[in-house]
Amino acid sequence: MEVKIGIAESARELLVSSDQTPEEVAKLVDEAIAGGGDGLLRLTDEKGRKFVVRGERIAYVEIAPEEARKVGFAIG
Repeated sequence: MEVKIGIAESARELLVSSDQTPEEVAKLVDEAIAGGGDGLLRLTDEKGRKFVVRGERIAYVEIAPEEARKVGFAIG
């Protein structure tokens, strides 16, 4: 699944490919924005890299489930 995070006052987005479900990511985002725990959004991507974003700096989050990728040409 792909998670795109917009950071306040930054022209770039953070793009993370995660094995977590959209519901799990949404819950983590909600907790980080609400300041629950330490107020940090912590995600781990498919390669084991860890990403940490302060909840107060999150401008937006786009959660897109993994779609079947089509390669090549199809007749039809």
